[in-house]
Amino acid sequence: MHFMDEQFLLDSDSAKILYHDYAKKMPIYDYHCHLSPKEIAENKPFDTITQIWLAGDHYKWRAMRSFGVDERLITGDASDKEKFRAWIETLPYTIGNPLYHWSHMELKRYFNFDGVVQAADWEFLWNHCQEQLQSEDLRPQSIIQRSQVKVICTTDDPVDSLQYHKQMADNKAIEAKVLPTFRPDRALEINKPRFQLFVEELGAVSNREITELPDFLQALENRVQYFHEVGCRVADHGFEFLFYETVTLTEASTLFAKACDGKVLNIVEEKQYKTFLLQFLAAQYSELGWVMQWHIGAIRNNNTKRFNELGPDSGFDSINDFPLAKPLNQLLNSLERKDCLPKTIIYTLNPNHNDLIASTIGNFQASGQKGKIQFGSGWWYNDKKTGMMQQMTALAEAGLISTFVGMLTDSRSFLSYTRHEYFRRILCQLIGGWMEAGEVPRDYEFVGQMVQDISFYNAKNYFQIEL
Repeated sequence: MHFMDEQFLLDSDSAKILYHDYAKKMPIYDYHCHLSPKEIAENKPFDTITQIWLAGDHYKWRAMRSFGVDERLITGDASDKEKFRAWIETLPYTIGNPLYHWSHMELKRYFNFDGVVQAADWEFLWNHCQEQLQSEDLRPQSIIQRSQVKVICTTDDPVDSLQYHKQMADNKAIEAKVLPTFRPDRALEINKPRFQLFVEELGAVSNREITELPDFLQALENRVQYFHEVGCRVADHGFEFLFYETVTLTEASTLFAKACDGKVLNIVEEKQYKTFLLQFLAAQYSELGWVMQWHIGAIRNNNTKRFNELGPDSGFDSINDFPLAKPLNQLLNSLERKDCLPKTIIYTLNPNHNDLIASTIGNFQASGQKGKIQFGSGWWYNDKKTGMMQQMTALAEAGLISTFVGMLTDSRSFLSYTRHEYFRRILCQLIGGWMEAGEVPRDYEFVGQMVQDISFYNAKNYFQIEL
């Protein structure tokens, strides 16, 4: 078998048939990513391979730091060519890391480079990629179209004007649906220094003075309605840990006032406030038929020195460890009791929680909706071969993998659509292995349809976004 050939990750005849005959040509439903709406709308060409391949990619930045590369060549003032050289000199030594496969796939699928990257080839690769970038095929909208992307849900702050989404909605040249996602993390993080600033910004964009909790809630509800009018059908939340505490409106109002006075809430008070606000938001999502996503377990900005120098999202986040079972069940149960539990996708950064989440979602499914509560795809440190296998195996053994809404890009890079190919190959390898072992019938029509459902149709039916 040759390096990353057409049978890459496919070890059996069953896996090869499932991938090539069923999964390979399916379109992409990218229901969560961090692409820039501005870059999509403006559709400007990228000046260098560094801009499209390395800028904002903290996965690659971490690998370069581990290889001893100077920060100037990662996020500093070095030229794009110097930064590209530093990455190419690092890449051959990332064997075992999914970056090794992803990077080769990106070069192969988008830059017509089918070789093995060697450090000495950096200048040849720079010139080759720069030449390829002259093509219209490597502008943002062209990449989306050639990747067969049907839906893109970006990640957007509640105070965002969504001007680029409005612009794209009127642009018939963009075939994909590019829609916003409501991400109210700043509203929930009441103990963060930026909370008071968020309250001010929310008041400004809502044309109302926010002095009490009811003002705050009304402003958030208005923004949810505004997002809905612009096409949003998904909310997303990032939690360092999950929480649940019983709380009344009066108690939550007191806690809000305390935070607005610049005081820090204790841990129980913080959990009370977050529980109250998440319950309030979930009720809005449920009423509008939105999907709610929870990304649980990233402990962020662990290197204070680097955070002060480079800011957030620079590659200094890692996996958190905390009790999850009780607050997860309590929080979902509280929403179920209020009849306001929306369709929900739960992602874990800690793979130790795989079986826990896979078992929990079965407690809160609903009549008339396949897989209302989802165990989300392997995320961040888990979107690798073993992580995806473990997540899908846990889901299959405790629930129904057949209802799984599949892969998402979760990336800032337009080249990351290759991760859907990576996922589909692993999916077919997993199910093909069950076939080879006699655990699944060799019924390619039935099982192949299930593979296509997981690759695309389940998401299409779940999110109910008109294509």
